[in-house]
Amino acid sequence: MTHYDLVIIGTGSGNTIVNRRFAGWKVAIVERGTFGGTCLNVGCIPTKMFVHAADVAATPSVSSRFGVDEELLGVRWADVRDRIFGRIDPIAAGGSEYRHHNPDNANVTVYDGTGRFTGDKELTVDNQDGSTSVFSADRFVLASGSRPVIPPIPGLEETGYHTSNTIMRLEQLPARLAIIGSGFVAAEFAHVFASFGVDVTIIARSKALLRHEDAELAAQYTEIAQQKYDVRLNRETIRVTRHDDGEIELKMLHPDGAEELIVDELLVAVGRVPNSDLLNLDATGVEVDGEGRIVVDKYQQTNVDGIYALGDVTSPHQLKHVANHEARVVKHNLLNPDDRIASDHRFVPHAVFSSPQIASVGLTEEQAKERGIPYVAAVQRYADIAYGWAMEDTTGFAKVIADANTGQLIGCHIIGPQAPTVIQPVIQAMSFGLDAYAMAREQYWIHPAMPEVLENALLKLELHPKG
Repeated sequence: MTHYDLVIIGTGSGNTIVNRRFAGWKVAIVERGTFGGTCLNVGCIPTKMFVHAADVAATPSVSSRFGVDEELLGVRWADVRDRIFGRIDPIAAGGSEYRHHNPDNANVTVYDGTGRFTGDKELTVDNQDGSTSVFSADRFVLASGSRPVIPPIPGLEETGYHTSNTIMRLEQLPARLAIIGSGFVAAEFAHVFASFGVDVTIIARSKALLRHEDAELAAQYTEIAQQKYDVRLNRETIRVTRHDDGEIELKMLHPDGAEELIVDELLVAVGRVPNSDLLNLDATGVEVDGEGRIVVDKYQQTNVDGIYALGDVTSPHQLKHVANHEARVVKHNLLNPDDRIASDHRFVPHAVFSSPQIASVGLTEEQAKERGIPYVAAVQRYADIAYGWAMEDTTGFAKVIADANTGQLIGCHIIGPQAPTVIQPVIQAMSFGLDAYAMAREQYWIHPAMPEVLENALLKLELHPKG
């Protein structure tokens, strides 16, 4: 049996670990799908490229408020799609080619297939060519990612549907699209397809969209979405059927009874599940929690010595920037076992590239209340800052939350133009301990730029200078 120093399962962030510092190691990399993982192929990067095209397409719908009359003549879906994947697919192929054939990787063996543990630190790979490989290793990095959740809706499998993995490669734009789900994937694709002229219906079991965000922000987004799309809240989809003419019929229950909906395409966007169940972890003794996530310590190591895990397969955040951070930690700890470092998950930000955009870091106001933290909060509307006037934005706002005793920022939530960019100074302040009072007053804020929405929110906090 072949024995390796290190085996990495998954080529998303896990693929970034092995560099020239591992030249003296015998390494194996296992990939069951496409090189580059979720982010590159079916996640962050292509979706945001679609979002930018959608932003451009949506411009004429609001241009008249500025005294500029524009018209959208059409969206060439195939051109949009092929421009995006014409860049993405070669990157994925290049990553595979580099690992398979570049001389820099002479010490690396790539297995294209699905790996599962069949013994203590023993892996069996069902290769794509039909063969099977069995090998062992001293160390493993489990970075196998996640996949879309498929709810048990009667008729769904027989009808056919799309997930975020497939919806971006449609042959043509549908006239009508139903999206089952109320989270960030649903919000982003609703914006993309509606901006391209598709009639979009969002079907949510909850009372609000983006319900895991700060309640005030979620309520605002839901209200805006209801003006853009056909939003069906408090709905349970009980059956899906495809008619002979290709149309898809959805049957739903809501508090007032039953209803039906006819569409041309269906996107299922109800979350993602870790791929831990594909690894047969019991065979090597790795612990998994009730959500299917691999349990790790602060060093990203599992309960089995020498087996690390990172990214979606272990993290509740399921964010590329988290996986990248964890990959850097794992790389260091593999190379420096006597001087390991810990992951820092204190202030993990996230964004939703919807319309409008959303960004968040830290605690929501509801979480601060639940934890009994004495806090102060303040809200600043985009409409009340100069650049907000320029944009004619009437719905966006920034909310900041600080510890009432220490003045340290504990949360920030923004809905509005460029929210993921505007929030970055707060992430920096939280990470390096800059208190809210000093942040607002002891630096320049460019006038009349968008970050003034943060400055003014911070100034509204009822805080006093330290000392």
